[in-house]
Amino acid sequence: MRMMHAVAALEELRKQPNVKRNLSVAQLTEAALSRQEARLTETGALRASTGKYTGRSPKDKFIVQDELSENKVDWGKVNQPISEETFEHLLEKVVNYLQAQEQVFSFQGFAGADERYHLPIQVINEYAWHNLFARQLFIRPSEDELAAHNPAFTVISAPGVKADPAIDGTNSEAFVVVSFKQRVIVIGGTEYAGEMKKSIFSVMNFLLPQQEVMPMHCSANVGADGDTALFFGLSGTGKTTLSADPNRPLIGDDEHGWSPDGVFNIEGGCYAKCINLSAEKEPEIHGAIKFGTILENVTVNENGVCDYDDGSVTENTRAAYPIDYIEGSLPKSKAGQPKTIVFLTADATGVLPPISKLTTEQAMYHFLSGYTSKLAGTERGVTEPEATFSTCFGAPFLPLAPAVYAEMLGDKISIHNAEVYLVNTGWTGGDYHTGARMKLKYTRRMVQAALSGELKDIHTAEDEIFGLHVPVSCPDVPTALLMPENAWENKAAYKEKAQELATKFHHNFEKFDFIDETIRQAGPLYR
Repeated sequence: MRMMHAVAALEELRKQPNVKRNLSVAQLTEAALSRQEARLTETGALRASTGKYTGRSPKDKFIVQDELSENKVDWGKVNQPISEETFEHLLEKVVNYLQAQEQVFSFQGFAGADERYHLPIQVINEYAWHNLFARQLFIRPSEDELAAHNPAFTVISAPGVKADPAIDGTNSEAFVVVSFKQRVIVIGGTEYAGEMKKSIFSVMNFLLPQQEVMPMHCSANVGADGDTALFFGLSGTGKTTLSADPNRPLIGDDEHGWSPDGVFNIEGGCYAKCINLSAEKEPEIHGAIKFGTILENVTVNENGVCDYDDGSVTENTRAAYPIDYIEGSLPKSKAGQPKTIVFLTADATGVLPPISKLTTEQAMYHFLSGYTSKLAGTERGVTEPEATFSTCFGAPFLPLAPAVYAEMLGDKISIHNAEVYLVNTGWTGGDYHTGARMKLKYTRRMVQAALSGELKDIHTAEDEIFGLHVPVSCPDVPTALLMPENAWENKAAYKEKAQELATKFHHNFEKFDFIDETIRQAGPLYR
């Protein structure tokens, strides 16, 4: 009975006069300013602070365990179960809180640019700037679509509602709870807007495989000849930066579906990291920061001038803007079958090659491994890079078992004969403390060479520890950088670090007991 009471209360909230529905960018900006939620910068972008939570809080994310989810969700540390009663209690708490507010903001739109697979969503917010974030990051409906819109999933966010773990069954004051049965996501205690975006992505990762569509944590762009490219990688590895190419229209920067007909963007916007952002290094992203863009935790002086080099609040400073703010982005956010797939990793140990070509078996191994270094600021408590393995380059957002996504990718690579590359955007010449971050201009050139086919006829050498096929040369890139050992002055230190990382790969892969032995053997060479 309590569950029905809370869901009914949510329905009532949707109809209340204090809910301001589908406001324009100007109206939401004005509301955020008048409510002193944010301030304008010199470019017209809105700068907001997310307070205590400057990144996702994965330990505070839960999925309701019920008859719909119980036998489908891959339960564990990532997908933590929570009872229907606890969900009901938190939802009721949030609804009651929002009913008492003078103003609440609602956006209706979609997740999924392909109308055959899109999900109609509604986002209800305590903050105007959060609702502007939702408006810019999700797909905005046309007038006709809005008139016929019927939400299939609702996100309701109230940062002012803080949980009491002793009473509410949470791990902290913050909570992000997904109910697939009730088709509701309830968020409280955190002002970090990215929780809304990633919660809907988790929902799509649950729903799309049931429609024979592979959901992917990747960016995507397309060349003049219709050659689609995918860029997999965790936050901070360069998905947004490397896919923003003036010569290749952007399909999307973070979340996509791969259907039998091709690739489509799940979102309507971009959520770019902007620490150390400059017009010289990343002109497309820098140019997108204007009126309608939301900046999170960026330092701004009294004249509204942004200091993108200042990471004193967090390294995870962000810019959220509609995808059409990127000049030349693909209007329909859909393209054909991928020809090239790039796995991005920011290796803080400095031992992986800056680019290497993968066999199908190696592609499956590294997709399942999802190795990178978790960069500062992307999650609470992370202050410098930490080695991590995130299955399918997106474990925090995958409700189903890894085999579901891995088998879909393997089938699609084989069917469409896609070439796969592993690109290290991390460190070279040493680890995080002794080496240097790979120069972006070199990474861009290597990626361009992979997409253009320039690397096809270049001989490769096998890395003796990781078994990767490394090009012996790449146009406009110093040859000494291509094989990691050559970039290290201390060769003994290199081999020690490389063996340590190889061992971590092996230990991590032990959990995949469903994998064919040929894929297992495609990892670092056994010593």
